[in-house]
Amino acid sequence: MSAKTGPESRPERPERVVKVQEAKTRLSSLLREVETGSEVVISRGSTAVARLVPVDAPPQKDRRRPMGFLRFRVPDSFFDELPEEELRAWEGEA
Repeated sequence: MSAKTGPESRPERPERVVKVQEAKTRLSSLLREVETGSEVVISRGSTAVARLVPVDAPPQKDRRRPMGFLRFRVPDSFFDELPEEELRAWEGEA
């Protein structure tokens, strides 16, 4: 996989340069910027050492996480009354 170079790979917004210390303290807000299409260059002193760029976003419908992990239906018997022996156990009388 090769990285694109040239004007077609540039973001619509200008890249922002931040120093390592600022990147460490503001990582969450920098990631929010990147998610909107910005690029952030991280520098050590005056030397650029890394670039935060957005990854290809999945289609919008795939970005939403479904509620729960499993498809499960609670059986009607779940709502049945408990036997006396089990009720006593739950109440600490067993």
